Amino acid sequence: MYRLIYKSRAARELDWPVVEDILHRSSANNSLAAITGFLRATRSHFLQVIEGRFEDVNETFFRIARDPRHERIQLLSYEVVDARLFESWTMKGIGILDANTALARQLIAKYGEQDGGVRFPLEAWLALSMIHDIRAIQELPEWKR
Repeated sequence: MYRLIYKSRAARELDWPVVEDILHRSSANNSLAAITGFLRATRSHFLQVIEGRFEDVNETFFRIARDPRHERIQLLSYEVVDARLFESWTMKGIGILDANTALARQLIAKYGEQDGGVRFPLEAWLALSMIHDIRAIQELPEWKR
């Protein structure tokens, strides 16, 4: 089992319909490849965790790297892991946008600010810590296809 974590800059300002479209397409693609993961988006950045078999994680990441919605992709971590963190999520997502201002304020206080939103860490352990914090701060709503 492999886990890949990356951060990227959005090619244009993000809003919820764009994030929702990414989640919808990801969920459909990922369920076919047995990929699980988590996507976090601000108006200007993405942070994503992808888990699965080596070949499937590679293929998924290369597809993302070709997606014109991403710029300046930074690979934070690619490692062998014992177990999935997101076993039941073909792609769980949360947009830290206008509807989540209280969450954004809490995360900015802990992780810093970038381009008017939450700064996504460059260290894999901090990225996973941020996901844990989001889970602890609020119950994540289920995204429906």
